[in-house]
Amino acid sequence: MVLKSDNIKSPGNSEIAKPIIGFAGLTHLGLNTAVASAAHGFQVVGYHDDSALVAQLNSGKPHILELGLPELLKEHQERINFSTDSKSLVHCNIVYIAVDVPTDDQGASDLAPIHRMLKTATAAMRPDALLVILCQVPPGFTRQIEWPAEQLYYQVETLIFGRAVERAMYPERFILGCANPAQTLNAKLYNYLKAFDCPILPMRYESAELAKISINMCLVAAVSTANTLAEICEHIGADWSEIVPALRLDKRIGQYSYLTPGLGISGGNLERDLATILRYAEKHNTDGGVVAAWVKNSRHRKDWAWDTFKKLGLENKLSERIAVLGLTYKENTHSIKNSPALVFLAHLTDRKVVAFDPAAPLEATGPNVSRTTTAIEALKGADVLAIMTPWQEFSLITTELLLQNMAGRIVIDPYRMLDGTALKAQGFIYATLGAPVKE
Repeated sequence: MVLKSDNIKSPGNSEIAKPIIGFAGLTHLGLNTAVASAAHGFQVVGYHDDSALVAQLNSGKPHILELGLPELLKEHQERINFSTDSKSLVHCNIVYIAVDVPTDDQGASDLAPIHRMLKTATAAMRPDALLVILCQVPPGFTRQIEWPAEQLYYQVETLIFGRAVERAMYPERFILGCANPAQTLNAKLYNYLKAFDCPILPMRYESAELAKISINMCLVAAVSTANTLAEICEHIGADWSEIVPALRLDKRIGQYSYLTPGLGISGGNLERDLATILRYAEKHNTDGGVVAAWVKNSRHRKDWAWDTFKKLGLENKLSERIAVLGLTYKENTHSIKNSPALVFLAHLTDRKVVAFDPAAPLEATGPNVSRTTTAIEALKGADVLAIMTPWQEFSLITTELLLQNMAGRIVIDPYRMLDGTALKAQGFIYATLGAPVKE
């Protein structure tokens, strides 16, 4: 049952002073949540042990790329104290452990940074403070933490790269792991969470830890379905974009369903959850076959651009100049974790490649790839254009610009950033996800 913050077991006195909120860890997760908390009127303490990072934040310049974050930080910075001194957390009524959790190539989480931050934070916290784990952790993690159970919580984070400010400011709900979800919620935490005006769902620790994975599993299922059917469309003359509206009007699927085909699962978070479930399935002898199929489908779709490249007869044309627009795994982020663009570039080490991305680090590409400072520069003299990340600015590239700058007439555009019909009318070969190649 969904419990609204208005009818959850309230501590009764809602007029107590606003709690001071601490965030131990100021990478993507911690910083976005800290700034959103300040924007909702709370005094915030942000701790991180990187002095350069903290100095940059104190100057009002976020070290991560998120839409609206610089402006929100500037507007509410007077309520945030960024510090390299862990003892600053002693002023906080609630402390969130908010470090990002790195994953390896197999999707396994490295929990060592969380353990280190827990040790540092709990040594500095006041004994009556609440400790909340905000990092994504495997089921069973929170219950093992040495902190009074009535002061220990796990909160599911649901940020999305590129939309983190929006998600932190206006959450759909709070999923809260508790030692005993039937007990009255702590007054300090209740007064903090209710300020965001969304449902609060208390549950046991293990349920909350698995809830995040469950959300991502449903997302992966939708992505895998869209990818599988979109690929069929490419071979039988159907167009997936024509089918999607029919699905959205089906109440069992819905208008908000994730039906956009893509190039496999990237970024690290979804891969981590798939790997976690596969490990649990093996350990407990449950059926994880569908998850293994999703992993296999993702790997297959990662090679869509290269497979399309070969279908267009370009595999042996080594002299072709290739322009690649987009290197990050998605738009509005600097992350290249498991990026389909880099998978494509790995097949092009013997080619002339020119690439542009507004945020990807320079070290993302190898020595055979020239980087430009604008998309138009990358297009000049190109025989083939591949748009591998759907940055909004790429949708502004017109057919006329391509005619003026490209030497060839081949466009690989999985995310439909350009007008394929207009390109075909001007003699371009146009390939996109979910539809036959237009020639």
